[in-house]
Amino acid sequence: MAGNKFLPKLSQNLLEILDDDEYYDITIEVGNDPNVKIFKAHMVILNYRSPYLRRILSTNKKNNDGTLVHIKLPNISPEIFQIILRYIYGGKLTLEEYDDISDIFKILVTANELSLQELNNYLQSFLVENNASWIEQNFNLVYQTSFKNDSFLELQSRPSGKSIPRKYIDSKIITIQHVELISKWIDRSASYEFKLMLCGSRDGFSVNKFHEICDNQPRTVTIVKVKGSDKILGGYNPVEWKSAGDYSSTKDSFIFSFDNSNSIENHILSRVKNENKAIWNGEWRSYSFGPSFGNSDLILYGNDFYDMSHCRKHSYEKEIRETEEVFSVEEIEVYHIIKN
Repeated sequence: MAGNKFLPKLSQNLLEILDDDEYYDITIEVGNDPNVKIFKAHMVILNYRSPYLRRILSTNKKNNDGTLVHIKLPNISPEIFQIILRYIYGGKLTLEEYDDISDIFKILVTANELSLQELNNYLQSFLVENNASWIEQNFNLVYQTSFKNDSFLELQSRPSGKSIPRKYIDSKIITIQHVELISKWIDRSASYEFKLMLCGSRDGFSVNKFHEICDNQPRTVTIVKVKGSDKILGGYNPVEWKSAGDYSSTKDSFIFSFDNSNSIENHILSRVKNENKAIWNGEWRSYSFGPSFGNSDLILYGNDFYDMSHCRKHSYEKEIRETEEVFSVEEIEVYHIIKN
């Protein structure tokens, strides 16, 4: 018997746990008066299924006197939360049973609020692939909701009409989702074409080659794949690269990281805080530098595959790498950003 044939039974048993009134250890008050409902649930399941609820539960520990934990979710309707709760327990959601597409959209908004990324992605794809006419008819609602944050990239591409075609993403490192997210970090009201200028595996990893190709070119995004890791690091430079041995000033640069090349879920965005040291150009002592940001925040240098590169927080808001140890670059790509 194939292993996945056991999953329906597991789902059924978990839903039976949800419906059982004996072993619950948390109550959840959902909605606003007069539409309020109390749900019974289990902290261990909520903790592992929803990052949003995990954060709430971390500050609402169960008391030793046996008092139940009680939390409130006033901004969610009881009807939608009941659907979401059954998904959290049973991993099931049958969309065909909803005649009103607006209900599916409400479920999507709630799934995003509760950080249920798997469900978020699934519902976006369902709406885009099966309900294009509904999206057009409810353009204002979809547009205003989807552009409130970066969790609705697939849905954003439908109301904006500015999704970036794959043929413009000539990358061995990132996907169209990375491109769309980075574009919004640059300017939320615009979309960009990413035109590949430098590719390490094609053009070489020498500092001289970087400056030969990229100097005097404003508005570039650098992407690097860390050797021996899934980590992606990068930065946006709105001003020109130079071979000058000093800093360039800008208030609009930023650096970033992604945990891997297949997802945008786990990322860090760090904007410049010391604009006078935003971009480092050229040489220092005996070292020649490739694209480098801040005073050590993202420094790419070394003779072979930028093998003395590192990230050490100084001129930008946040650390983008969990260690300050040096690393080598497996692949590097530098793009010229062109506004569509």
